[in-house]
Amino acid sequence: MNILALDTCTESCSAALLYEGKLFERVEMTQRGHSDLILGMMDELFKQAKTTISVIDAVAFGRGPGSFTGVRVGVGVAQGIAFARNVPVIPISTLRAVAQDAADKLDVDHIAVAMDARMGEIYCASYQRKNGIVELIGSERVCPPEQFKPNSEQQWVGVGTGWGEYDTVLRDNFADNLANVAVKHYPTASVMITLANIEVKAGRLLPAEQALPVYLRDNVAKKKAEQKK
Repeated sequence: MNILALDTCTESCSAALLYEGKLFERVEMTQRGHSDLILGMMDELFKQAKTTISVIDAVAFGRGPGSFTGVRVGVGVAQGIAFARNVPVIPISTLRAVAQDAADKLDVDHIAVAMDARMGEIYCASYQRKNGIVELIGSERVCPPEQFKPNSEQQWVGVGTGWGEYDTVLRDNFADNLANVAVKHYPTASVMITLANIEVKAGRLLPAEQALPVYLRDNVAKKKAEQKK
């Protein structure tokens, strides 16, 4: 299956194309301009693969959590492409993508992901690698860093920007159950293709209208308004 993947949920903006078994990818760190950047990235991918958007069979996308604006951009672009091409979508958790990136690069089985959610909170979740793929333990949530603690007595590797922003608090929480910390892991479109293939095999393909964002923070719009006061 030919899969186009995109992620605009964090400062790591990325797009990837799996075409005839070959992977093409573009990644750029940026704080703004995701909507223009992601469209240019996708054009570059198709040029590099010497093909067009007409070949894609599905669109995978980062569904959040992450930047409120970034999540909306990614969902909107993915949904627009899926409607236009009449192909299904595959929503991928950004937290799971971070965990999978860490599992692949660090060769670890128990990953505690914490992404900086601003406003004194983190997006967090715990994952366990099984047969090479990370699986969620418990649930994803947004909370103060003081509330994120190990799910078991395993040795955990802490990954994500939240571990950089709240290093002391999180290290104290995990204490003797913390094996290592690796802050610079981000969700990427290439990792999302790996996870998307799992969803394809399981038959979890969704119609375009079900391309929905996951913010975790229900009152995000209210909090953003409060920030501007």
